[in-house]
Amino acid sequence: MTVDRRNQAVRAAVEQGLLSEDRPVAALLDAAGIRASAAALRDAFAAVTDAPVLHAFAVKAAPLVPVLALLNAEGIGAEVASPGELALARAAGVPPGRTVLDSPAKTPGELREALALGIAVNADNPQELARIDALAREGTSAPLGLRVNPQVGGGAIGALSTATATSKFGVALRDEGAWRRVVRAYLDRPWLTRIHVHSGSQGIPLERMAEGVAEVHRLAEEINAAAGRRQVDTLDIGGGLPVNFASDAHTPAFADYAALLKERVPGLFDGGYGLVTEFGRALVAKHGILLARVEYTKESGGRPIAVTHAGVQVATRTVYDPASWPLRIEVYDGHGRPRTGRPVVQDIAGPACFAGDLLAESRPLPRVAAGDVVTALDTGAYFFANHFGYNSLPRPAIHGFGADPARFTLVRPAQSVEEIVTESGGARADALL
Repeated sequence: MTVDRRNQAVRAAVEQGLLSEDRPVAALLDAAGIRASAAALRDAFAAVTDAPVLHAFAVKAAPLVPVLALLNAEGIGAEVASPGELALARAAGVPPGRTVLDSPAKTPGELREALALGIAVNADNPQELARIDALAREGTSAPLGLRVNPQVGGGAIGALSTATATSKFGVALRDEGAWRRVVRAYLDRPWLTRIHVHSGSQGIPLERMAEGVAEVHRLAEEINAAAGRRQVDTLDIGGGLPVNFASDAHTPAFADYAALLKERVPGLFDGGYGLVTEFGRALVAKHGILLARVEYTKESGGRPIAVTHAGVQVATRTVYDPASWPLRIEVYDGHGRPRTGRPVVQDIAGPACFAGDLLAESRPLPRVAAGDVVTALDTGAYFFANHFGYNSLPRPAIHGFGADPARFTLVRPAQSVEEIVTESGGARADALL
């Protein structure tokens, strides 16, 4: 999103009253930008392979039906990890053939539903494979695979490093005897035709991601050689492309990663395997803007503080782990025009009742005034769509815009106080009396 386009969208949002006393937080999604990212992903892999590729969006990154429907229209399927995410994908019209179910804790009911629908399933562990054994005997057209952990190591954010020695995900390939047991598991199950790997997310170097994919390709080649046929016909290489939160640049690009895979794992693209990807954050993060009214300004210990209505409820990761998840902040006046002037070191605080509820700390910005609008950039993934109900703060409205940044459509309405009461057992006030 260019600076001019962003400024136009913010000014239009303010002028059209998307922010108000009753609705002091609003979120904007750039639909045209999401379409552009989907095209960049398709083009990146089309440039390195003629094999079939299913790009499945990781629903957890933006669990919004209109976003899933938009991506579905762009040929992007859905990677789901819960009954709720599957329901969202189905509501968006994503067909079963473009849906992948991943989760380390699938119930028998979830497995049964997925197999009945023909949704691709990646089992997480041998116990889950045993469950699928019984269900598969009943007959299914669903593609089935096993998630493996190549144990190639972590990245800068430990909580998002899924290929460490002790990761909770998948079958650990480097544990003693594990590789042999995985090969045996495939030979015993002719219907097991996929292998899944996802080495991490934000903070994982591309080289490490490619190393994990290379291990899975080597495993598939060994299984097929032992089977004497191409039993494994599809490799699900997950997602995890990191996002640049420091500037407007889309780096690394999908094309960078595809080219690296072509160099490091050329056999991946020789036409022998179909591919599945599961990118989430990289498709939508750069296309979201969070807007919040500044209610008050003050000073404490000589430092200016702007108290806004956006904090931990919409930027949970940033508030609890600011070093890993810093947000770019821009300041606009009460008419939606960019603030200028000499930068002043100040804090941008949220409304929640704990001291750490800060969008930014000691940040040089144009001096913020009460009534201004603060924006947090690159928030299209995992921020305002994944609400945290601290202090019973309401979910903000989400508005989308396309080619015209001044024309908005409602993606999700703001949560009302009445809805908060209902969700909190309001109809059962005497339940514990």
